Amino acid sequence: MRMKTFGVAHRRRREGRTDYRQRLRLLKARKPRLVIRRSSGGVSCQVVEYRSEGDRVIASAGPNDIKSKGWKVSTGNVPAAYLVGLACGVEARKKKVKEAVLDIGLHVSTKGSRIYACLKGFSDAGITVPHSEEVLPDEERVRGSHIEAFAAKLKAENASMYSKQFSGYLKAKLRPEAVSKHFEETRKKLVKSKTLS
Repeated sequence: MRMKTFGVAHRRRREGRTDYRQRLRLLKARKPRLVIRRSSGGVSCQVVEYRSEGDRVIASAGPNDIKSKGWKVSTGNVPAAYLVGLACGVEARKKKVKEAVLDIGLHVSTKGSRIYACLKGFSDAGITVPHSEEVLPDEERVRGSHIEAFAAKLKAENASMYSKQFSGYLKAKLRPEAVSKHFEETRKKLVKSKTLS
């Protein structure tokens, strides 16, 4: 009786961490990949180039990069995700990257999400990444206008809940109603920066 043989899938596929079919499609584009991943602490962004001996990271940015440029508050929201993408894009341009393909891994594609806010920031740095404009959050949301509106409403309705909800902002001596101004200040620092510390 002839025994059946079974192939064992790659470890990352068994663990549900990599979709190898999607990865192959991206590699066939023969362009660097813009790898965006999100977590509860914020969004991380890398420009990765395929090499047979192992992928090489050309540029990267995360929450610490925007904090070092003055971002004082939560790194887990849409404005912070945009700034991370912009920081990565600025660094990638210095490395002569002109275009890339988007790699969101196993994340579900959601219109206007932090992932697409990061993509918008990266694109605004002047690097071409094929995408539909419809998936990007609008400029008001990127600037944090939705945070300001919610903060103003909550402060008027329930001052104690406002203080609790925005304790991180208040501790950093930044009124949540002024987050868009803080966003613009940080964006200018990132665009003007010669190096990412």
